[in-house]
Amino acid sequence: MENTSETVSDCPKKHALATRLVHGATPFDPCTGAISTPIYQSATFRHPGLNESTGFDYSRVVNPTRTELERTLALVENGRYGLAFSTGMGAISSLIKLYKPGDHLIVSEDLYGGTYRLFQEYYALYGFSFSYVDTSDFARTEAALRPQTKALFVETPSNPMMKVTDIRRCAQLIHGRGGHLIVDNTFLSPYFQTPLDLGADIVVHSGTKYLAGHNDTLAGFLVHSQDGLEEGLRNAQKSEGASLSPFDSWLVLRGLKTLALRMERHQASALRIASWLREHPRVGKVFFAGFPDHPQYGISKAQARGFGGMISFYLKNPADAPLLLKNVALILFAESLGGTESLLTYPVVQTHGAIPEQMRLSAGVDERLMRLSVGIEDPDDLINDLAQAFHACGEL
Repeated sequence: MENTSETVSDCPKKHALATRLVHGATPFDPCTGAISTPIYQSATFRHPGLNESTGFDYSRVVNPTRTELERTLALVENGRYGLAFSTGMGAISSLIKLYKPGDHLIVSEDLYGGTYRLFQEYYALYGFSFSYVDTSDFARTEAALRPQTKALFVETPSNPMMKVTDIRRCAQLIHGRGGHLIVDNTFLSPYFQTPLDLGADIVVHSGTKYLAGHNDTLAGFLVHSQDGLEEGLRNAQKSEGASLSPFDSWLVLRGLKTLALRMERHQASALRIASWLREHPRVGKVFFAGFPDHPQYGISKAQARGFGGMISFYLKNPADAPLLLKNVALILFAESLGGTESLLTYPVVQTHGAIPEQMRLSAGVDERLMRLSVGIEDPDDLINDLAQAFHACGEL
């Protein structure tokens, strides 16, 4: 397999996204005809001679299986360049290497706690500064700009409060200052949202989630289209060494083939379950981007093709939280999201435990909040499981 990691501009984009996800950048191995990309489980590659190369030298730098995955991610995100990392946090860490001490980044205040921890406990020590803002509020986002602002980092929909940021407006705002718009697209995946088409400069994914889709591997990705960014990002990937392994690259490639089917099922089931939760007497409020009365529903309709499979909800009584988590049976009490199995998470002590209490409470993350990643099981079974778990909480 030839090393073609530099660009996917020559890949066939005329096909529907579901078709591109199945066939990838290279539909079959040109050497053998294999329709499943081979796993090149090799750390190093032979050189034909001095100053001669097959395009592959050392797998930390480039590997044929990872190259196919990087090209495929770029293809389905409508970008030119893709970079695959061992985790989403590894991807974000390499991304920050584009900036220097003294630079300022505006970040969605409602975001994954691990991202906050990376920024505040590590990069803030190196002279970077971060402002955490409700980026679904454009006026607040604009007010947070400083002369040193170099990037705007947004999660949309946000984790876990499902706030939606206007990508087009934010792109115009930060580009007017010569900065970058970075969009974490983990919750919607390229099947439902392609931020580069809306003006974003870089797309981030925790590929562990919907892209791989089976709760069985860790991965992270950056996708972009700018020649001026590629050398710096590729050098950071190579130098930090958080490159995705050949086998994990193959697992994500396999997961991508069913992404379209899975996302449709996740979303359809999430809408049913979110609607059911709204009517349950123990539930105070449900956060789901697909409700027409969601505050940013119009923005979602304008910039995304779907709403995803993530739901958050408040319990009326916080004392129900441990009982609900203890008594779900089919739904699993676990961190993560986006897999075939439905997962119930308690953000205040799990995904957002690293965020200071005042910031958590300001964003709405308290002891009443539950986050549900709806899998691909039968939705009636999931509703019945929630019903029996609520019943185990006792009389109202």
